[in-house]
Amino acid sequence: MKILSIIAGVLMGAALVYGSLDMPKWGDPHSPASTHVSPYYLQHSIEHTATPNVVTSVLADYRGYDTLGETTVVFTAGMACLFLLGKGRKRQGK
Repeated sequence: MKILSIIAGVLMGAALVYGSLDMPKWGDPHSPASTHVSPYYLQHSIEHTATPNVVTSVLADYRGYDTLGETTVVFTAGMACLFLLGKGRKRQGK
């Protein structure tokens, strides 16, 4: 069973490396995000969201549900950690 886990790990690692080979280099000004997405946000954020800060308009308006989902995941993980850490304490007086 251990060899099966090792094989699965190696295959998954190879798939991740293969999938990342086609990605643009870090900070490439000719990447799709730099040539299509960023200019659109910079040009239209004030008229679409009435927010002068582009970062705030992207996080709160364009990607609001995504940000809400990430916040929910972090909150749930924090509550689970508190629950698990609190479960190991012994109650005093009993």
